[in-house]
Amino acid sequence: MVAWSVTSLDALKRLLSDPRVSKDPRQHWTAYTNGEIPEDWPLHIWVSVQNMFTAYGGDHRRLRSLVSKAFTPRRTEALRPQVEQITTGLLDDLAARSGTVDLREAFAYPLPIEVICQLFGIPEEVRPGLKTAVDGVFNTTATAEEALANQIELYRLLGELVASKRADPGDDLASGLIAVRNDDGSALEEAELVDTLILVISAGHETTVNLLDHAITALLTHPEQLQRVRDGLSTWTDVIDETLRWQAPVANLPLRYAVEDIELDDVVTIRKGEAILASYAAAGRDGSHHADADEFDVSREDKASLAFGHGVHYCLGAPLARLEAETALPALFSRFPELALAVPVGDLEPIGSFISNGHRTLPVTLGPPTP
Repeated sequence: MVAWSVTSLDALKRLLSDPRVSKDPRQHWTAYTNGEIPEDWPLHIWVSVQNMFTAYGGDHRRLRSLVSKAFTPRRTEALRPQVEQITTGLLDDLAARSGTVDLREAFAYPLPIEVICQLFGIPEEVRPGLKTAVDGVFNTTATAEEALANQIELYRLLGELVASKRADPGDDLASGLIAVRNDDGSALEEAELVDTLILVISAGHETTVNLLDHAITALLTHPEQLQRVRDGLSTWTDVIDETLRWQAPVANLPLRYAVEDIELDDVVTIRKGEAILASYAAAGRDGSHHADADEFDVSREDKASLAFGHGVHYCLGAPLARLEAETALPALFSRFPELALAVPVGDLEPIGSFISNGHRTLPVTLGPPTP
């Protein structure tokens, strides 16, 4: 499968807001409609789901409108006390430990997954299996057989969740998505509902895990930047924005398609029906836009990135990801002022994915906690 990888920040921003760029393979990806994409292609779940992630035009507006009704800014802000409580509990657990700790597993991962599970009313007994299945969605090293098996399991788990919420609705987002209606009375169809849950549960935590992972790593390897924040010269929002630019949590996002021929410049023309890969991580390091683009600098005036997307597909969960990071990062560095990496930064291994951008583990020494 061949796709255009767009690494220029300006070009990618232009394409993301161009109505001639679609996310619907059934209408606009020639290789897909011609049957050239094999059934066992491991990335099928990224292009063949039926939700707002793969919708175009009026269909996208309908689906996004339905999801937006259940995923409002007020509902997000109402989660702040829960985020603070979960963060405090995780820090208390860390304070009781000694030696080397994997901070990705013990802090960066459980915070957003616990928030998303509470938000969707996911029962405790379902969470371990769902965690494994969601991780599998981002594992682009899986074989075709492994990817298919993981997809089947994910649909089973979420299909059972929908059935349970239909029978016994609660005050949670899953029940809200089932109940929500457009002005014309239309609701999410069954396939759209399950696929929407896949989207918001998967994207709703993975981005934040990697954001926390890279922000912590950046500050521990750039102590002068951490000191700027502690001295009040820069803010935690600066840390978050620069991390999103410097290490986009989603490196590459498949796929978009040209609805008609699109001339990017005098040299490059993306032909109708060709696929486009949004290369967010590369765009954040675009040297033509950012001076010293490879440097992590929280005082940088222009921290522009496309880490949460742009245009009509801008991530609905971005405010929640920011809320979690704005809560977790200052709390962590305040509780453990002597926090340090336990290995050289070069020994940190990337996870097996060209989509998700994070580390397999983040080993640290915590140092004595503050009271």
